[in-house]
Amino acid sequence: MKPFSPLLCALLVWLTPFAAAVAVAQGAYPYVEPTMIYTTADGETVEETTFDGDAPLDVHFEARPQNLGDWEARYEWQFTRQGETSPFLTRYEEQTDYRFTGSGTYQVKLLVTFVKGDDTIEWDEMDAPFTLTFAESKLEVPNAFTPNGDGINDIFRVKEGHRSILSFKGIIFSRWGKKIFEWTDINSGWDGRTGGKNAPDGAYYLRIEAKGADGKNYEIKKVINLLRGYSEAGSAGNATP
Repeated sequence: MKPFSPLLCALLVWLTPFAAAVAVAQGAYPYVEPTMIYTTADGETVEETTFDGDAPLDVHFEARPQNLGDWEARYEWQFTRQGETSPFLTRYEEQTDYRFTGSGTYQVKLLVTFVKGDDTIEWDEMDAPFTLTFAESKLEVPNAFTPNGDGINDIFRVKEGHRSILSFKGIIFSRWGKKIFEWTDINSGWDGRTGGKNAPDGAYYLRIEAKGADGKNYEIKKVINLLRGYSEAGSAGNATP
């Protein structure tokens, strides 16, 4: 805290550092407890000071003022990219939400000014700014799948381990160019059925359009194989080279 009024300056000179800390603990001055909240990929809502994972991510920030009393709080959230000195975004509210859609590392810091009459306290005591790191994008697809009901490789979908994909669209065409399946949920896929019936074994055409958080555009066009009669036992990897 950095008091600027003569009254507060005199008070803090008189107090020893220990006594000042006790005064704050006892509620003599206002302060904040900044908090960052987000939901993990497993659906768990957590309060953390850092994040390292995939974009996009919706994050909620709260100042959580304490001992406010008659003081007026003026908030300033600064959003900065690593390696840059100037914030790319500033928000002036007690609580704020932001969706991170780019790869790289970001830092979020809170500054607060408390005002009461002619008295002003500047709060700038975060041990470290909130830090969020987002991976570069990754997207791969298999060459084949085996929808035979054995619970192994029954759905054609992108490979596990995809990272930071902001938008996705996949389409399956028959060998004659007819669209038979389309999906936009990257974690979903085709079960090998069309028109309520099992599609025959053979070659199908895949087209995927996707965009990564790092700005990379994916346009995948390839032939995939439906191998319903293939047995996965002991050689599951052969169906998805």
